[in-house]
Amino acid sequence: MKLNTSMAVTRVTDQVWEIPASEKPGMLVPARIYATETILSEMDSGVFEQVTNVACLPGIRRYALCMPDGHWGYGFPIGGVAAFDLHEGVISPGGVGYDVNCGMRLIRTDLTLEDVKPRLDLLMTELFRRVPAGVGAKGFVRLNRAEFDDVMKRGARWCIEHGYGWHEDLERIEDGGCLAGADPGKVSDHAVERGHTQLGTLGAGNHYLEVQVVSNDRIFDPAAAAALGITGHDQIVVMVHCGSRGFGHQVASDYLRVFEQAMRRYGITVKDQQLACAPFRSPEGHDYFAAMNCAANSAFANRQVITHRIREAFASVFGRSAEELGMHLVYDVAHNIAKVERFEEGDLLVHRKGSTRAFGPGRPEVPALYRAVGQPVICGGSMETGSYLLVGTERAMHETFGSTMHGSGRTMSRAQAKRTVRGDQLRRQMEQRGIVVKAVSMSGLAEEAGVAYKNISDVVETVQLAGITRKVAELRPIGNIKG
Repeated sequence: MKLNTSMAVTRVTDQVWEIPASEKPGMLVPARIYATETILSEMDSGVFEQVTNVACLPGIRRYALCMPDGHWGYGFPIGGVAAFDLHEGVISPGGVGYDVNCGMRLIRTDLTLEDVKPRLDLLMTELFRRVPAGVGAKGFVRLNRAEFDDVMKRGARWCIEHGYGWHEDLERIEDGGCLAGADPGKVSDHAVERGHTQLGTLGAGNHYLEVQVVSNDRIFDPAAAAALGITGHDQIVVMVHCGSRGFGHQVASDYLRVFEQAMRRYGITVKDQQLACAPFRSPEGHDYFAAMNCAANSAFANRQVITHRIREAFASVFGRSAEELGMHLVYDVAHNIAKVERFEEGDLLVHRKGSTRAFGPGRPEVPALYRAVGQPVICGGSMETGSYLLVGTERAMHETFGSTMHGSGRTMSRAQAKRTVRGDQLRRQMEQRGIVVKAVSMSGLAEEAGVAYKNISDVVETVQLAGITRKVAELRPIGNIKG
């Protein structure tokens, strides 16, 4: 097998590969990649360089990990996971990402494809009208500084208290939609200026709102599906992928500059300046963690307001309330975050960058209504191929710090995708296949063509065979909104 690296890569299992700590000076732990032979052979060289660079960071525990959707990213590879000792370890914005708490949300309905198909174009038009998308999009929620400070501290809870959702939604969001320790005083005025108008907006890039259908033959675990409110029978569900937008980007930018200076004070050297970091227990580390939690809470609030607008759109088109339509939230999960969590070694700071928490059954962090089956995992594919709903496993708790993949993962840069695909032609082809597309720009649409991504089924099958996540259902797109 030919790989895009000269490093020694050894097989641990058919889905797990290891680069020993002896392969790069400074590595403190081995690096492990979850992949089939085919996926591993197609990974870009940046994955191998970046995951081994992460393995050199102070205080790292066990392994530096990369999931099968892994590809080159900023500092960490996309798909990267790393856990750090709270006293000896560091925190790094490159291990979280610029779009803090970019994540996935899934809403189920009692509607079927037969109900929706005659009104699909009208539905997508109404969703496109109510959920602003694209670069610079502004939401309908108007906030002053004091109100936005409250959003930063309270996340989705602020939304519920202001009428943007149902109280039951909170128990179906990771950490109840509100991370503790958020301090608006650690956020710059520039970040606030960029973020306070963006609640309820999708943004651009790979963010989307998608109407999907679940058929009986694509349910793999009927018991888990039933627990999650997925019934099959051509059931309609809605998936949202977005994060903290310009607010989170500015928080990351601000603290990367702070950490570049802090590293010199603390005598820290890194293999790549994109891994700029500070000791977690340092004032700089504490400040970034508090600001990152503010951005994470704004992302939970953003997806909550979008959910409110989705429910409004469905109610308008179908002439029945969202409650009557059974539009319950299935789950909301973050995939760009750093969190303190308890494992066999005790409390650790787990960075997940383009990877998803996948806690197994019985964990207290899993909502009570799902605790018997494990935490829901929402894995977005390309807009042409579909997505998956999965659940976490006990094995993930021991092997990957309760983590798994977050999507299919890019194989082609956005610039290359635009050279390869025409957006207007792609939209016509998708509509010929029964997928109604609403997009702000055709070039943005071309960037997200299915050919630019790995095969989602192959990625999901990898984590299924590795035992770190269990497939529940496949979700097929019938309508997509792109920024």
